[in-house]
Amino acid sequence: MKKTIPYALLLLLCFTGTADASSKPGPKETDLKKQAEVLLKKQILAEAAWAMQQEPITVTASSSPRSAGGKHDFFSEADYFWPDPQNPDGPYINRDGMTNPDNFLAHRKAMVRFSKIIGALASAYKITGDEKYVKEAVKHFQAWFINSETLMNPNLLFAQAIKGRFTGRNYGIIDTIHLMEVAQGALVMQKAKAFDPETAKGIKKWFADYTLWLNTSKPGIQEKTVKNNHATCWAMQVASFAKLCGDENMLDSLRTSYKTILLPNQMGADGSFPLEIARTKPYGYSIFNLDAMTMLCQILSTPKDNLWNFETADGKSIKKGITYLYPFIADKSKWTLQPDVMYWENWPVAQPFLLFGAVEFKQANWYQTWAKLDHKPQVEEVIRNLPIRNPIIWL
Repeated sequence: MKKTIPYALLLLLCFTGTADASSKPGPKETDLKKQAEVLLKKQILAEAAWAMQQEPITVTASSSPRSAGGKHDFFSEADYFWPDPQNPDGPYINRDGMTNPDNFLAHRKAMVRFSKIIGALASAYKITGDEKYVKEAVKHFQAWFINSETLMNPNLLFAQAIKGRFTGRNYGIIDTIHLMEVAQGALVMQKAKAFDPETAKGIKKWFADYTLWLNTSKPGIQEKTVKNNHATCWAMQVASFAKLCGDENMLDSLRTSYKTILLPNQMGADGSFPLEIARTKPYGYSIFNLDAMTMLCQILSTPKDNLWNFETADGKSIKKGITYLYPFIADKSKWTLQPDVMYWENWPVAQPFLLFGAVEFKQANWYQTWAKLDHKPQVEEVIRNLPIRNPIIWL
């Protein structure tokens, strides 16, 4: 058994003061990228030191008697469903925004842990070039995607089940947003000598199979057509996986979907997301969906088809979305809607939309706000809704 280094071992550098992008020349894109790397370097190396000590843990390490799936099937339960006080042994009932603490969480936690490990190792490899990080990552890739005894099946048939109602639901597909940094980590590390061709082939096959399932299965098609953040997150995941696999047709279709469906149908004229602010956690959901929309622009944009600069005929754009939400991130007391029913005190953290938006639009104030926020949240609900925790591998 390897000796474990505490995971929370880090000291964050802090920026002081604020920057006014309107009164000062905008920083170069490369400057902000370099500043982000300098800011995060100590944290990255500390997290990578922790990751180097971890053994693989996949879905086969735990199981639930409530799962209708098998040993290799990912299983989770719908967050907002609870026992019915009038019928304790009957089907669960909905309490929107209120997370049931008695749900089975082991597979979700294992996947988040996997994402943390690969994200940390890939980030450390990117800034140091040391292949020891790649060599360690390969063991985890093989356990999750290749080893027949420990791999996860490339589908989500049994995610977000509801006792007495569903053995799995399309909404559970959102659970695999944490595989995005796994896929991106593989992309960052794939040219290293320690990244053997067979492992690379096996990883890409797994993600290609999962992408096919997401596009052809009943749950996948249902999730793709949901009207709110679930559809955004479906597209965000598929974009990440398709990029790893070099699936240009899929990437093209997602660009079209962003421009014709996701952005125009979800964003309001003021840059808000009406379906998210109508929920019981309007602040957290607004942040979550804007992060996902921003990541679509980050992943899918090309010189010939730059989603960052895309604007609908009625003026909706990712820049408008960031501009709308930014004041409420910089000063939460300005939020005019009701506070979220849970986790109100835990948002915001170092949201990806702030950093990637700042780099793209050269907004120093967005960057400075991001720099001063929490880069290492500990609350599980926040981590679950923050799939991009290693921005260096995306820049």
